[in-house]
Amino acid sequence: MNIIKHLTKISVFLLFIAVLQSCGGPSGPGIYKNEKISSGDQSRFHDLNDKLFAALKTNDEPQLEYIMSQDFIAVTNRKRVVELVSNRFKEDDYKLLDEYYVVNRYIHGDTIKPALTGGKYTVYCPGGVKEMYIAFFVPKHIANQYMITALYCKYDYGWKLSQLETNAYAKNGKSMTALLADAKAAYTKGFLVNALNDGASAINCSRPSSLWKYDSEAEAGEFYSNVLNQVSAKYRVPLPIKGAPTHLEIIRIFTQEDKEGTFPMIYYLTNIKLSDTTAIKKENEVIRKVIDKTIPGIDKDNKYVLYSAFNEWPTGVKTVEHFDMKQKM
Repeated sequence: MNIIKHLTKISVFLLFIAVLQSCGGPSGPGIYKNEKISSGDQSRFHDLNDKLFAALKTNDEPQLEYIMSQDFIAVTNRKRVVELVSNRFKEDDYKLLDEYYVVNRYIHGDTIKPALTGGKYTVYCPGGVKEMYIAFFVPKHIANQYMITALYCKYDYGWKLSQLETNAYAKNGKSMTALLADAKAAYTKGFLVNALNDGASAINCSRPSSLWKYDSEAEAGEFYSNVLNQVSAKYRVPLPIKGAPTHLEIIRIFTQEDKEGTFPMIYYLTNIKLSDTTAIKKENEVIRKVIDKTIPGIDKDNKYVLYSAFNEWPTGVKTVEHFDMKQKM
């Protein structure tokens, strides 16, 4: 009986220790991601995030300063940074993409490798403190997404916000890795302009945070440079539109963003007066049917193609009238 009672006490004690560990922080140095963070630590960190977003919603500067570190408060462009993040935060509802609790063995920087991030990127942790918490947030609904990064550090005066930023994370709902894959696929098909546009979007989304670096960042840059050289050599403006019933010229090809995403935009010159919108639209319908002869693939793999008709070259020196149209593919 004594042995049984003794074993029972040991079991209860071990259970008690397990409960304490689940509610408190990790017992030793390490990098803890998402569900690997103890419930007690997650609760504390999420409370910090709630306070941050509440302050961003109302532009409550005193409340923001209360949760900021002394170094962050002293940053010269801090107000501008907060303004940019606040504006992004108001565009959509944000969700937590990933979170990391980093406990350094020594006070120095650490690196979260792809094996831990679960993606083809590395997260870099700045040094200076033993414990830090990193949270990456992304929009839930919009196509062109900006990531919000919040870095908290544990100082002798408590957990404080050490860094806050926002950078491009996705175009048309796709992150850098997916955009680069699309660019390569378009290039294989011979769709050079699509490859260039997707490549540009990939580069634009290659650093969604200063703490985040994709393994394929250099590859994306080399790919884009190669395609840009080919497009520059092949598509020189003014570019006649093949198959058009009258002489029409493309004067610029680029991408443009709207609330639905990022799409190719084609500027072209027309002899029809812009005030005659019915004739302009009719002419544009013809252009849409033959545009693939001039720019292969532009009418494929894109949700929309945007057009803007001009009667004269836009020089940037003066305002030039134009008529905009949007083609759903």
